Amino acid sequence: MPEPFLRAESTLGKFLLMFFAVAFFAAVFGLVLFLASLFKGRGGEKAQGMLFAAPAVLLLAVGLMYPAILTIIQSFRGRQGNGDFTFENYTAMFTEPELLIVLRNTALWVILVPFLATAIGLLYAILIDRARGEAFAKALIFLPMAISMVGAGIIWKFVYQYKQTERDQIGLLNQIFKMLGLETRQWLLDAPLNTFMLIIVMVWIQAGFAMTILSAAIKAIPDDIIEAAHLDGVYGFKMFRHITLPSIRAALVVVLTTIGIGTLKVFDIVRTMTAGQFDTSVVANEFYSQSFRFDAAGLGAALAVLLFVLVIPIVAYNIVQMRKEA
Repeated sequence: MPEPFLRAESTLGKFLLMFFAVAFFAAVFGLVLFLASLFKGRGGEKAQGMLFAAPAVLLLAVGLMYPAILTIIQSFRGRQGNGDFTFENYTAMFTEPELLIVLRNTALWVILVPFLATAIGLLYAILIDRARGEAFAKALIFLPMAISMVGAGIIWKFVYQYKQTERDQIGLLNQIFKMLGLETRQWLLDAPLNTFMLIIVMVWIQAGFAMTILSAAIKAIPDDIIEAAHLDGVYGFKMFRHITLPSIRAALVVVLTTIGIGTLKVFDIVRTMTAGQFDTSVVANEFYSQSFRFDAAGLGAALAVLLFVLVIPIVAYNIVQMRKEA
């Protein structure tokens, strides 16, 4: 077949690639089913389980474990990732002022976003529980979850927009400040305020997720427990502290850890709104910038390893708490 037809850039080439991918998947799936059919009876159940798990394990090994090992190795091979074994990249992360700012920003994101988003979602879930128009009210706060991170970043970039002019401001926030007689400012340029302004965007998105999960957990509290508490004169904050909060503890752990992991990996918002400039970069954005913009693949790999290490305690805590609830 002529070479132009096989190029990935051509439409026919893309269709051929898709066809071969589907055919390969069908062949592997058929082979697994055929081999599994050969192991019948009580003794063959273990072999069948291993066969069905084998493709997933292979894909994880090729698509996740192998690149992870290469990344770890590259992180110890100098700033460009092609030198001799050294701890230079890991030393730089905790000594260079620019990278210390990145770590500080990441810490602020991880501390503030999960707790603020969860607190707002929980408060909203409690206030609208069994209220009139509950479905519509939930849809409003959940709506940002339907927007991509890039889309949310663009929307809020217009909100924070600044234009130095005597006439009306372009950005909504600055226009409101001007109408109130307050001083307008460049929200995305002034550090460290700009980091907090970016955090607001993530909280705006994740509060809907927190509200949805926690609202479902609140509705799952048995009515007899609530009625018994009312008979004992428990209302208001006491009801929340002694009944609601303990009953939704597992859901709170899931929400906090899920948002925490998502916050550690935040890239789109920072990249869209500031490109990591003006002291707003975080680890997820910085390892991209170091790897693809500053020709420092080794440092980028070290930052990626750091991100992976930071995620592990959150996942471990989630697993431990889930086992306690089981």
